[in-house]
Amino acid sequence: MSLSETVSEIDRLDDEQRECIEICTEAAEVCEWCADECLGSEDMEECARLCRDVADIASLHARFMARDSQFSSQLAEACADACEACADECEQHDADHCQLCADVLRECAEHCRDMASA
Repeated sequence: MSLSETVSEIDRLDDEQRECIEICTEAAEVCEWCADECLGSEDMEECARLCRDVADIASLHARFMARDSQFSSQLAEACADACEACADECEQHDADHCQLCADVLRECAEHCRDMASA
């Protein structure tokens, strides 16, 4: 079963929440990949650190939304902030993994901002 199929089974979620869970999960995955690609290069240390932070907070936020945590909106704000900081860093590097990561993180930040204000 795919992630979207699994998330669609959580019937109390609306479409925006489902999309946010999916993009947070995608952000976590792309950040793990980007961080791994950055390892071993001094120029990329900050990128790797921020990517790891986002991977952790985005996956945590997805889990909080799935279980309807009372702290989800606060975590959504923190996730958006982390995504934006990491995207800013990734955009400074020419590597394909960094550029793809930045694109996903911009979308994730937008969805999380929507969840924070909901």
